[in-house]
Amino acid sequence: MQMTGKTLIILKPDAIQRSLAGEIISRLEKKGLKIVAMKMVLLSREKAEKLYDIHRDKKFFNDLVNYITSGPVIAMIVEGNDVINVVRKLMGKTNGAEAEPGTIRGDYSTSIEKNLIHGSDSEESFKREMPVFFSESEFINYQKIDESWIK
Repeated sequence: MQMTGKTLIILKPDAIQRSLAGEIISRLEKKGLKIVAMKMVLLSREKAEKLYDIHRDKKFFNDLVNYITSGPVIAMIVEGNDVINVVRKLMGKTNGAEAEPGTIRGDYSTSIEKNLIHGSDSEESFKREMPVFFSESEFINYQKIDESWIK
C-alpha cells in the first residue's frame, strides 16, 4: 500500500480567468484527495522566480515568471495515497494539445504555455516549492468522515 503524502497544486491564472477553479478542485476531491491548505494569491516576481528557479537558465524562464505573476493563482496542499502520481495523472501531459481526454489539461487546454495547473513532480520538488506559498503551520490536520475507505 502507498503511503499518504502531500503535494503542491497551483491553479494558474488561466484556470482562474476561465472560471475553471471549481471544476478542477471538484475533480481532485472526487478522486478522494484531501485539501489541507488553500489560498488565492498574486505571486510576486521574487516568489515566482524562486518557484521556477530550476528553469532559471532556460530560454522560457522569463515567460514562466511573467505568466504566473499575470493574475491570481490558487495554491493548495493536497494529501492522499501516492498523491504526486495520482495528481500527475489527473492533470495530464504538460502540453494540453497532447494530453489525454479525461485529464484536466486534456479536457480544458490546448497549450503548453497556458495549461491551467501545476503539480509538484516529486517529493523533492514539493519540499522546494511548498515554502513559496505555505508554512507547515498553515496545514490543517483533520479527519474526513468518509476517509476510512481510502486506506
